Amino acid sequence: MQLLTYPLMILKWIKRKTINFEMKLLSLRYLNFLLVVYVILFAFACKKGSVPEVIPVVEDPPKSVPRNVSFVGPTYADNYIPISGWDLRDQWNLANVHDPTVEKCGDYYYMYQTDASYGNVLDGHGHFPCRRSTDLVNWEFRGTVFPDVPAWVKDSLNNKRARMTPALLPIDNPTYGFWAPCIRKAGNIYRLYYCVVVTNPIVGTDTNLSWSERAFIGVAESADLSTNVWTDKGMVVCSEPDGVTSYIRNGPNDWNAYFKYNAIDPSFIITPEGQQWLIYGSWHSGIAALQLNPATGKPDKLETISDYGVRIAGRGNVSTDRWQALEAPEIIYNPETQYYYLFLAYDELSVAYNTRVARSKTITGPYLGIDGLDVTNGAECWPMITHPYAFNNHTGWVGVSHCCIFQNPDTKQWYYSSQGRLPVGVPGIVASNAVMMGQVRELFWTSDGWPEVMPERYAAVPQLPMDTVALRGNYEVIMLNYQYQVMQKSTTLTLWSRGRATGAFNGKWTLDSANKILQIGNQKLVIRDGYNWESSPRSATLTFTGLTSSGVSVWGKMIY
Repeated sequence: MQLLTYPLMILKWIKRKTINFEMKLLSLRYLNFLLVVYVILFAFACKKGSVPEVIPVVEDPPKSVPRNVSFVGPTYADNYIPISGWDLRDQWNLANVHDPTVEKCGDYYYMYQTDASYGNVLDGHGHFPCRRSTDLVNWEFRGTVFPDVPAWVKDSLNNKRARMTPALLPIDNPTYGFWAPCIRKAGNIYRLYYCVVVTNPIVGTDTNLSWSERAFIGVAESADLSTNVWTDKGMVVCSEPDGVTSYIRNGPNDWNAYFKYNAIDPSFIITPEGQQWLIYGSWHSGIAALQLNPATGKPDKLETISDYGVRIAGRGNVSTDRWQALEAPEIIYNPETQYYYLFLAYDELSVAYNTRVARSKTITGPYLGIDGLDVTNGAECWPMITHPYAFNNHTGWVGVSHCCIFQNPDTKQWYYSSQGRLPVGVPGIVASNAVMMGQVRELFWTSDGWPEVMPERYAAVPQLPMDTVALRGNYEVIMLNYQYQVMQKSTTLTLWSRGRATGAFNGKWTLDSANKILQIGNQKLVIRDGYNWESSPRSATLTFTGLTSSGVSVWGKMIY
């Protein structure tokens, strides 16, 4: 068809020109003759099987155009060691955060967390640190919930030991860990479910030869989070043996697990019908769901092992494997999809941590992954929505899991919050993997009802109108493929001006500007104005997220 282009172009040009009638008539007759000749030549070429060469359209590489150029975002450093000390806590912002949980009260979001900090600077300053923010970007440290260990923990521990067969002597000075609280509003009060772990071995002094003591989940209540005044209500549930294995270990490779469910990592939910449930568990035999009395926030009785809950998630052979590499359940209900979503942390927490999601129409399951397999019965859970990763110009982040999922009650926007750790061995940073930064990301939902989180941390960047011109340019793209303790790195993507994509994705790209959905081939991506935390200086940019049909997360950002 390219052969027909040139006479037609000349014909159109002559028609536009004001020349005398005779010349125009002569020119038109000549061009008509040329057109007939071109048609004959084109037909002859096609008959011979030789298609005339199509001259390609030359397309200049698109230039990424900066957006929100006047926006000034967060400037606090990811390497916060210079301000990590207790005396500088007013400068922490989101430094020294691990296992965050978030709830809104009044004008503020309140964040509570595990007693974890770089250099253990929180030691001796109470338990379950708190900070608050009006914008989810700038956070003010507010102290801790408890000044001391709740007295009931030691009493309950030694009462349990005295009733074992054979009875064990009391532990006079237990050592404790204070882990993974969960804050939720129930009616007109706020409940903080918290975990206290007794880290002493059950017998002896070597945890390779004895399982460590049990963990306890307690609950405290407050009418107003701004006061930081709490009434402790005592124990909700504890780790309880089911008699299947002994507390004696046969060396460090014995992972038979003494307790049925490990009483850590609580998550609390109120169903649409008004039922209240505690979802908890870590490694020991999977994740349990325990129904609570709405008046007390506790179970009515803990008399038999069945009173400790029913398993709703496992990993591997749930009939024989008592040590399963999953923990930190977080559960929400999405009224738009009418599903319960169970977010799970897989693998060890310091590096490999990654977040998986399963869903169910009922609170007790079965919970299925995006592939339809039964996570309640031990199937590997997909999709995976976070994983160790690194964009260019940054060390990257590992340990990105044990999440909290919460919603802005006014805008209904969903958020994902967790910690991120710097990788092991970052040059110039002592114990870099102990640097833990709180991270908040926007969370969106696919058209078929699965969550996906943005690659960059939330910075309250203004959302501008979006068109195809704004999207042209170069991007970094990370495919979050699963590799144990391996950070996923970025590749490049170019969106060309004529709807062509090359690089990480190849094919035609289009934009649904009303819903801000970028589609490349069959892959749909939520695209928003975000913040390039890795650039120097930091700046606003375009960011996108999506899920492949098999549950692999796709993260990307425009680069300039």
